[in-house]
Amino acid sequence: MWGALEENGAGVGEIYDSIPDYVGGHIAAERLSQQPFWKEAKVIKSNPDAAQGPVRYRALRDGKLLYMPVPELAKDYPFVLLDPAELAKKGVAFEEAATLQGALKYGKPVQFDEMMPMDVLCVGCVAVTRAGGRTGKGGGFADLELGIFRELGLVPQHGKIVTTVHQLQVVPNDQVPMQWHDSPLDWIVTPEEAIETRTPYPQPTGVAWDVVQPDQYRDIPFLTALRQELGRS
Repeated sequence: MWGALEENGAGVGEIYDSIPDYVGGHIAAERLSQQPFWKEAKVIKSNPDAAQGPVRYRALRDGKLLYMPVPELAKDYPFVLLDPAELAKKGVAFEEAATLQGALKYGKPVQFDEMMPMDVLCVGCVAVTRAGGRTGKGGGFADLELGIFRELGLVPQHGKIVTTVHQLQVVPNDQVPMQWHDSPLDWIVTPEEAIETRTPYPQPTGVAWDVVQPDQYRDIPFLTALRQELGRS
């Protein structure tokens, strides 16, 4: 997929081994913002990658509360909260706050038990299918986050799991196999179209603790304590 984006001149910056940034990301974010579920949403979560920078900007511009995870969940706090009203009071430009460094600088650190239910949960993807299949870089952070959210009751029934990608990243269904602990997409938005997947894949009910890797326990400071707090020890 990274090679296809590069060969077609569709990637932006260093795209290999990443959630690739792509040409037309602002158009995809605009198309996402026109969907009724987005317009009704009050709380948005977005991954921290550059590809979804336009989504984060659009959320702030549209007056939504925005959660962004710390990259690879590598700090003592897992997320930051960006409140567009507070940013405006401080004179912080939404364009700056929507960047990774801006979000970490201006966002309020929050723990999972301080978070509000989220109406739209945007995840970064390398490849997706029209049936809702998705794959990222292989680190498992998105599924871990979503599993924790579900165990804590932070994904309401109306919550939508979405992504924005280049059209080239939409591949045939059989190219992205899904496992039982993978969270499928409800919507895929590209610069050309918005796809409601009506996914046949079931959503997991929580964290697949049995498949969490030893290096994740080692590298994510709060993970062991959180598992114990949830009674999964």
